[in-house]
Amino acid sequence: IESALTISETGHLAFGTLHTSDCSQTINRIIDVFPGHQQSQIRTQLSFVLQAVFCQQLLPKASGRGRILAAEVMVVNAAIRALVREEKVQQIYSQIQTGGRLGMQTMNMSLAAHVRSGNVTYETARSRSTDLEDLERILKRA
Repeated sequence: IESALTISETGHLAFGTLHTSDCSQTINRIIDVFPGHQQSQIRTQLSFVLQAVFCQQLLPKASGRGRILAAEVMVVNAAIRALVREEKVQQIYSQIQTGGRLGMQTMNMSLAAHVRSGNVTYETARSRSTDLEDLERILKRA
């Protein structure tokens, strides 16, 4: 992770994978790898170089044949950079919720879209959601 940050600061594109369930958890995992006395510096570095975070899950299709991708997408903008720097990662979810025009979507938005289209069962979506109340709210809104 430290090498990826350093490489990114020199203008090179770096990709990495982590096993996390959402974008906020990904950012926290990156920061938490470092000792406490370095975390403030890492937050600042990360806020300048991070471009996007994608969290993905392969879900069984409702038909029982094959799988389909559900994804949370966070495109880093000025507001998200500030939240990372200011240790307000928990507020990133609301930025993703309102960032549709930038291509952002929460995992629950993706799950709900698959349920509405009939690609995924309601039960599967519920089993993969980390916030059931939010998923229910999105499904009722549609």
